[in-house]
Amino acid sequence: MAVISSLGVGANLDLSGLLDKLAASESAPLVALQKQQTSYTAKLSAYGTLKNALSNFQAAASKLADATLFKGATVASSAADVLSASADSTAVAGSYAVSVTQLAQAQSLVSGGVASTTSAIGAGGATTVTIGFGTIAGTLNTTTGTYNAGATFTADAARPPVSLTIDSTNNTLAGIRDAVNKTTGIGVTASIVNDGTTNRLVLTSTMTGQKSSMRISVTGDAAVGSLLANDPAGTQNLKQTITATDAALTVNGIAVTSTTNTVASSVQGVTMTLAKIGSSTLTVSRDTASVESAVAAFVNAYNALQATASQLTKYDLAKKSGAALVGDSTLRSIQTGIRSALNTPQAGALKVLSSVGVSFQKDGTIAFDAAKLKTAFAGNREAVVELFAGAGGNAGMGTQVAALVETFTGSSGKLSNATAGVNATLKSLDTRYAATEVSVGAKVARYRAQFTQLDMMMARMNATTSYLTSQFSAMNPSK
Repeated sequence: MAVISSLGVGANLDLSGLLDKLAASESAPLVALQKQQTSYTAKLSAYGTLKNALSNFQAAASKLADATLFKGATVASSAADVLSASADSTAVAGSYAVSVTQLAQAQSLVSGGVASTTSAIGAGGATTVTIGFGTIAGTLNTTTGTYNAGATFTADAARPPVSLTIDSTNNTLAGIRDAVNKTTGIGVTASIVNDGTTNRLVLTSTMTGQKSSMRISVTGDAAVGSLLANDPAGTQNLKQTITATDAALTVNGIAVTSTTNTVASSVQGVTMTLAKIGSSTLTVSRDTASVESAVAAFVNAYNALQATASQLTKYDLAKKSGAALVGDSTLRSIQTGIRSALNTPQAGALKVLSSVGVSFQKDGTIAFDAAKLKTAFAGNREAVVELFAGAGGNAGMGTQVAALVETFTGSSGKLSNATAGVNATLKSLDTRYAATEVSVGAKVARYRAQFTQLDMMMARMNATTSYLTSQFSAMNPSK
């Protein structure tokens, strides 16, 4: 039997080329399906781009729906080195003269000198050190760092004393320091300072204010007591190097005190942070900048949405081809719905967006006049709040637009349904492509088998012809 090494050799015909043409003809449906897949894939991508632009627009609208945005305030200090300040939505616009005469301080106590930080103090018997906090009334001897006779200590009932144990495992200066720092909620930090000749334990309250003065009692080893026991109204073995004080200031001539340097109650809605003694003028104003920024972001997001829609529906006359969403009804419906919402009169004193400087342009975009918003905000702030955020149970423009976009992008929204439809079509096309590909492959295989049989038959016939020709030539030798 003849063996064919290459299709068409036996028949001396271009069967291979003919088979390729037949395969290409049979594959035409696959090419058409691929074009459809490419088209729907582009449409799916376009819907994703559109959804992203809608989400940005919805976020900008949601910000305008928040009434607290319009109630913000800013505060400026004429002497930032004296104090800084921040304001919340309850702040009242105005000017406040502030004079700081004293800063809040945390008390600091220093022990007598100890030669070594690791040498034992006392015999090591179990000793209880208890630290309480309160207010000292009396005269401090600045030379000795102790209070004169007659001083009193009034415990702060809101802060129960905290105790720690000193024994043979930690009865050194370093051990006492570590025990203090490891005790939870003790309200004191401990450190060791070497003054050049000896070591001293430094105890500092973690809180400022007069009520955070310390009283330390020691029960147990007398040596530990001689080092730490300190009662402003009695025995004082520690030296006070920093006095616990409240911050003192005046606001428009009214005396104010604070246990910390953060003063949050003297001016409504304003929190002051005191830095040094001195005077400053606080100016509280309505925060129009944040409102302007939010409205500008809303306008920009809408215009970006319009630009996206234009790009997705663009038609190229030269190439005679359109973008993925040319003529798309879903996109047209979304654009119509949003434009209608932005033009719908509202229930409050300000009916339309143009009253706050937001107006439609001929090209379909919207423009923003910040000066007009400032004027409206200064004249009737509540009306601006109602326009965007709503009031009295009525939803404002921001809320309405955000809710409208949700009907497009939500799980059952128009855009989501359209996207689901495209995905379903793509899945169907994948199934059809796979089935068609199998069918085309089977046909081409059948053609190949038939061509192979033809090639082999022609090869046998050619071989027979050659044989007979040679035999006839032998029977009739040339003369």
